[in-house]
Amino acid sequence: MVTLDASDPAGAGLRDAVGDALEAFLDAAGATLDDISPRLAPVWERARLFTRGGKRLRPAFCLWGHAAVGGEPSDALVRAAASLDLLHVSALVHDDVMDASDSRRGVPAAHRQFEADHREAGLRGASEAFGVAGAILLGDLLLVWSDELFRSSGLDAAALVRAEPYLQAVRTEVTAGQYLDSLAQAHDPWAIVTGPGGAGELIDMIGRVVTYKSACYTVQRPLNIGGALAGASPEQQDVFTRYGRPLGRAFQYRDDLLGVFGDESLTGKDSGEDLREGKLTLLLAQTVINASEPDAARLAQLVGRPDLTPAQVDDAREIIVSSGAQRLVEEEIERELDAALAALDGAPLTSDGVRALTNLAHAAANRAF
Repeated sequence: MVTLDASDPAGAGLRDAVGDALEAFLDAAGATLDDISPRLAPVWERARLFTRGGKRLRPAFCLWGHAAVGGEPSDALVRAAASLDLLHVSALVHDDVMDASDSRRGVPAAHRQFEADHREAGLRGASEAFGVAGAILLGDLLLVWSDELFRSSGLDAAALVRAEPYLQAVRTEVTAGQYLDSLAQAHDPWAIVTGPGGAGELIDMIGRVVTYKSACYTVQRPLNIGGALAGASPEQQDVFTRYGRPLGRAFQYRDDLLGVFGDESLTGKDSGEDLREGKLTLLLAQTVINASEPDAARLAQLVGRPDLTPAQVDDAREIIVSSGAQRLVEEEIERELDAALAALDGAPLTSDGVRALTNLAHAAANRAF
């Protein structure tokens, strides 16, 4: 059984307990797939690969949401919390397909691995199409398994019923947020800024995506689910919402900075990938809004080009910095972090819960990976 430590709320003990729960579940799931056909081995192996490691933030917020309202940890609770990481990896696999990303966690993305299988075996048809199909189905399977692990966790039926509305909400929100993200990526930010809606429309579009694709899904709903499993009051759930949404946005804005300026050895992803994808983030939006006209024109030529050279990536970074966008995003992270921490002031939560959520807030907003 996991031992929770408020001074290290997402520490090795918690991560190991979640990892062990996932390993045990996937061992059983792998046996089921093998009974269907040994040809499913690559699907199972990739499920194992992409669920290993990671920060385990969503399970951590779930476990601490439970503890913060006085719940006691158990192996069943860890299994329920671990199901949120299966949901997370499902979303990552699908996200990599939509973004045409080449890597994830330091290895080729799932669709690239399925694509390589097809090519190396000399199979009929297009290898790229096979890779996309394999990754979509792997993501779907992980989503199904996340529900199975939650329902078979061993928690009593009444607790599962209390948590169900929040679990349904996070699935809807992250899917809706993903669509809004895809829609936002299809818009030209320069056209929005110079249009009738101006900068405000662009910032609102990005904020809505970040809230539903990241903030609710990463922080708020895991807290809500953990709290519901322990019988949280409406007042306690309100604290989780007021803390979770701004912190989740801060987490995503930090991720956007890391996507351009991060250390690849820590993030496991090419730090120029967001620029090559032309990913519409708060960082890019603030650059578009604040850059000089020549710099904005140069950036428009660079962003969204898959063949960007390292030197061109550096050029784009220089424009972002000189526009003040990096500083503005850092300031927004601080504002969101302050709002999250303010929600804990006088909150009807356990003292350990408040301490753990305070430490988690700083870790999520100021991480380097």
